[in-house]
Amino acid sequence: MKEIAEDGSVHECRLILSDMDSTILPKGAKTVSPRTHEAFGKALAAGIPIGPSSGRARSWVPPMFAGDEMCVATAVATNGLEVYLEGTCIHHEYFSHEALLNLLDVLGRHPGCGLLCFQDSKTYIVRGTREDLAQSFLAYAETAEMRDTLPEGAITKVNVFQCGITRPETQELVDALNAEAEGLDFDLAFPGYLNAMPAGWNKGRGIQALCEALGCTTDEVVVFGDADNDLAMFDVVENSVAVSNATSNAAAAAKWHIGACADDAVAEAIEKLAEGVWPFTA
Repeated sequence: MKEIAEDGSVHECRLILSDMDSTILPKGAKTVSPRTHEAFGKALAAGIPIGPSSGRARSWVPPMFAGDEMCVATAVATNGLEVYLEGTCIHHEYFSHEALLNLLDVLGRHPGCGLLCFQDSKTYIVRGTREDLAQSFLAYAETAEMRDTLPEGAITKVNVFQCGITRPETQELVDALNAEAEGLDFDLAFPGYLNAMPAGWNKGRGIQALCEALGCTTDEVVVFGDADNDLAMFDVVENSVAVSNATSNAAAAAKWHIGACADDAVAEAIEKLAEGVWPFTA
């Protein structure tokens, strides 16, 4: 869809993707606002594919849109490991058990580090304590099963946690694990909590795969985000947009800047895109 900016310039928008937490889902909220839900519907009605680009698994996201599957039919989920187009999974990247066994050895050299593994909705603490995980992610700590070994079968999501460390210290751990853990990449989700991905896969790579399936370029995509794990998609998408509550790294990496998550700033921008109006100015 062609979008007209205030200065008369023309932009092409063929895909809209948004991070969830603190971008369209305010902290502590269980669902997006009615306005955000409606804005997704307006984009779809205008013929623009739209969906989440999230660290969450795709199957976890529909309840955040009051069960509306259409809002997540197109998605980049699990930090790029799941890619969906109009309800069809077009790519799913899984973890190598060999790489995860090596990661366990690497974490042994970093005291206090824990490992969290997922098999769809099942969560396992493979290294570390429930008490330490609770400091980083209480909901997972309350439901995770303790294990001494990796679960058998496909592992769909992996996180590393370490209790009581600051954002700079977490970034140092990210850098160390990226150097030491072969076959895996890591980024910072929030202090004390890291995302792990098979090497070469992240939100940015997932978006590239989605663009290939859609037959569009990354210049025809608009993405919204707020955090350091959005940097990979900001790197590959020309029209990257940070909310005003974004981290300093995300804000610096974004081309465009809008208001806060709590003020439905993303919904407002999506509404304009659906109307054929380019909402971003330098």
